[in-house]
Amino acid sequence: MTLKGIRLHHLSFLSPKLPAAIVPFKPGLNVIYGASNTGKSFILEAIDFMLGGRPPLRDIPERVGYDRVLLGLETLDGREFTLLRSVDGGAFKVFIGLYDTELPEEEGQNLGDQHNDRRDDNLSVFLLSLVGFSDRKLRKNANGGIQSLSFRNLARLLVVNEEEIIQQRSPLSDGNYVADTANTAVFKLMITGMDDSALMSGATKKADDLSREAQLGLLAQMIKEYTSEIKDMAGKPSELEDQLLKLETAMESRGNQLSITEEKYRVASSKRRELMRQYEEGSNRLAEISSLIERFNLLSRHYDTDIERLRGIEEAGILFTALGPATCPLCGAAPEFHQLTEDCEGDVSVVIEAARAEVQKLEPRRQELAVTMATLHTEGTTFATRLPRLSQRIEALSKEIEGMIGPSLRQGRAAYAELANKRGEVREALAMYRTLSDLHRRREILEREADKPPSNYPVTVLTQSAVNPFSEMVKDILELWKFPDIESVTFDLKDKDLIVNGKKRSSFGKGLRAITQSAFTIGLMEYCRSNDLPHPGFVVLDSPLLSYRKPEGPGDDLRGTDVNEHFYLHLSSLRDDRQVIVIENTDPPADFQRLESALRFTANHTFGRAGLFPMAGTQ
Repeated sequence: MTLKGIRLHHLSFLSPKLPAAIVPFKPGLNVIYGASNTGKSFILEAIDFMLGGRPPLRDIPERVGYDRVLLGLETLDGREFTLLRSVDGGAFKVFIGLYDTELPEEEGQNLGDQHNDRRDDNLSVFLLSLVGFSDRKLRKNANGGIQSLSFRNLARLLVVNEEEIIQQRSPLSDGNYVADTANTAVFKLMITGMDDSALMSGATKKADDLSREAQLGLLAQMIKEYTSEIKDMAGKPSELEDQLLKLETAMESRGNQLSITEEKYRVASSKRRELMRQYEEGSNRLAEISSLIERFNLLSRHYDTDIERLRGIEEAGILFTALGPATCPLCGAAPEFHQLTEDCEGDVSVVIEAARAEVQKLEPRRQELAVTMATLHTEGTTFATRLPRLSQRIEALSKEIEGMIGPSLRQGRAAYAELANKRGEVREALAMYRTLSDLHRRREILEREADKPPSNYPVTVLTQSAVNPFSEMVKDILELWKFPDIESVTFDLKDKDLIVNGKKRSSFGKGLRAITQSAFTIGLMEYCRSNDLPHPGFVVLDSPLLSYRKPEGPGDDLRGTDVNEHFYLHLSSLRDDRQVIVIENTDPPADFQRLESALRFTANHTFGRAGLFPMAGTQ
């Protein structure tokens, strides 16, 4: 039998103005490692995108200016092809030959991006023909419904991203229950070589079955969304409950402190307002007193002037009378001609008395005015003395409020608000966990109903005899990797997942889930190749050695072992008809860093290769 399969030769990003960004691949082991945020995971995303993954390709700043992606492919029988796709998605073009920076002048063949088994002008059918999976059928539900195999059904078992490699579910599940039957059928096809073409669809689905499938699809989508959101929240439900209790205790303590500070602020502010009111009233009264004193001074001067004038009249009258007969000061007549009763209406003695009487009336008023002015002067002096003291007290209170109580109050309120926001986040996370648990419960109920096939329908499923050799292959690989204390590996037909040393794979920590998922993926390729079964011939793994970088605890920590060295040693020994691309943040052992197929991203443009995309203007 002629072995079919493909190898990835290169991945290129092209731009009308910028230099090409090229990542070469070799047969066997390829390692891409180095600093974070240099584009390593983006390489895996781009490979999946070029194998028919749904657009859009993730938009990262470094990709700006690049508009096309090339993926070079080599078949095991020596043929070479280059796939072209816009970074925005859409259809493909395929060119015969390998091109990484420029394309040939001749027009390539157009390939649609949607699978269609009735036509050969789409990427899925093209790739399936290269890897030996043409015209295969898959069972898709319990009623015996079938669908044609798409390359996307295979791709999820070949390209495993950082999220999928640590998933807490079967490697055959993508979180969508509706697709789980087809995913299991793909696995069965790969380890047995037999598809489901012989199956015939069961009875026409009833309305209840259609409704159930629709509900399961919706629940799967909701579970996936909730799981994605929960993934970004730290802590398990029990940890969140403890965190919530601590937050509420802290909020109660902070609330009590805040109440005391607010009371201090209220009392101080109220006292300051009262002092400011008194100061304003005192200032107004002092201004009023100043105005009254000024007006009373003017009136006093008028009194003084009038009294001086009247006393002058009195003195002049007395003097006129004492001098004897003289010209009348009132009518001007000489003494001998003066006619007091006929020609002159005045009488000097009467005038003198009148002046005296007027002075007697003015004197009490002037004295009263003097007393009033003295009282006002005293009151004004009191306010002039009091107002500076009030101002000092107001200033001292303001300093206390603005310098001590105010900042303490603001900090207390901010801290309380932060605790309240955190409590809200924790409550939201707990509510999401409860919702997710309810969704899982509802899905389990529907799954139990959906898993009951018609009584007259012959069900074909995975068998223990079919999966046992595969489980042994995975065990052999884990032994080669020196996985700690490996004793047994079996495959659980119900959960569709590995049981390692009697423990469900999904119950391990993230790091061990990553390494065992990698063993599953590579084991599948090895099993197919060793048994002359079709397999595309390559796998791409992102962060398989996560346990060396971010272990979840002592039981998930492989840093004290040599698993990483034996992991790379085994993969480097694979035959050329197998290709493994490993993307890691941790550096491989020194011997493997020197491999021609090892690519390091330094995140430093002064030495080595900084990242996936070169700097503008460099070659």
